[in-house]
Amino acid sequence: MGTRLHTHFLPYTPEQLFDLVADIEKYPEFLPWCVATRILSKSETDIVADLSVGYKFFRETFRSRVHLTPKTQIDVEYITGPFRSLNNHWTFKNAPDFGTNVDFYIDFELRNSLFQSTAQRVFESAFNQMLSSFEKRAHQLYDSTILHSINE
Repeated sequence: MGTRLHTHFLPYTPEQLFDLVADIEKYPEFLPWCVATRILSKSETDIVADLSVGYKFFRETFRSRVHLTPKTQIDVEYITGPFRSLNNHWTFKNAPDFGTNVDFYIDFELRNSLFQSTAQRVFESAFNQMLSSFEKRAHQLYDSTILHSINE
């Protein structure tokens, strides 16, 4: 199994970061290995989506239900795909003075034990690249907003 909890400060509002993570349709634009997304249903509190990931010879699609607690938390419930299990949670909390403390938790186990052992070896690097990609996306989307607010 691959398990990781990461807490990170980012200089953006919880609302901005929540919106970035909840915008699943944009993932192929900035997430490594995410090759496609398909939204099957969407409401203010739930999204059911297929996410296709690919790396070299490996390509898989999995379906999940994303529970949205507006502006504070995102919980991913695994439905179908190559995993035996997948748990993923994001929590967005106001930091003292300014910005947001983000908690990101992921735990997964693949059905195929061969892929699981391979995934274990690359999990740490992939996890860090994924978090870095979300952070870079936040910088692209929100840095001009922060500079504008500071200059006012």
